[in-house]
Amino acid sequence: MRRAGMAAAEILVEAGRAVRPGVTTDRIDAVVHDATVARGGYPSPLNYRGYPKSVCTSVNEVICHGIPDSRPLADGDIVNIDVTIFLDGVHGDTSVTFLVGEVDDHSRRLVAETRVAMDRGIDAVRPAQPVHAIGRAIERHAHRHGLGVVREFIGHGIGTEFHSGLQVKHYFDPGDGTVLVAGMTFTIEPMLTLGNPSCALWDDDWTAVTLDGRRTAQFEHTLLVTEDGVERLTVLPDGTPPADLFA
Repeated sequence: MRRAGMAAAEILVEAGRAVRPGVTTDRIDAVVHDATVARGGYPSPLNYRGYPKSVCTSVNEVICHGIPDSRPLADGDIVNIDVTIFLDGVHGDTSVTFLVGEVDDHSRRLVAETRVAMDRGIDAVRPAQPVHAIGRAIERHAHRHGLGVVREFIGHGIGTEFHSGLQVKHYFDPGDGTVLVAGMTFTIEPMLTLGNPSCALWDDDWTAVTLDGRRTAQFEHTLLVTEDGVERLTVLPDGTPPADLFA
């Protein structure tokens, strides 16, 4: 899991370096595909339940699962790139929302606070803690900054399966009493919005967008519960999270 997580982080950095006005999300998909194969892995999204590409690229009002296409990124856009690699029998899953050129202050604040919300959720992870502590920490931070929390898409268990049974909600659900134990691996991947977090699904059955058309951001790490806390698996060899290189 550490090897797969590190590989996912490296691929995400390569994809992030390709982000600039005029670059198509298809081009980013090609970068991710080639970088994944070069590391001896397989892009987990490709053909997963019919998904047609090697990465998800979610631009502006797209909450998640945006399908790469010929649309060039424009100055002022934000784009989430969600990378997952299947390597040596396990998956590593991570994402960052990138700024494209000169981005307005509201979008910058959204992106920055979404990353902080993810960090707050990660800080809540430790053995014997209920899983709902993660959602409570994320939701508190989001609401403190006037941001919406998307409820339809959540974090998930990950390992030999891309998505396993554990559900990690990004909002407080006191009825979810699942207790964290050392050895669990899962993702935390909050999706926050500038406006109403209600969403709709495009006819492609993948692309989820905000109903009000306002922007949304997401960050994600794959995590391991340790004996005394939590370890981020989707980091570079020196322990740096990919987002740090683009802050």
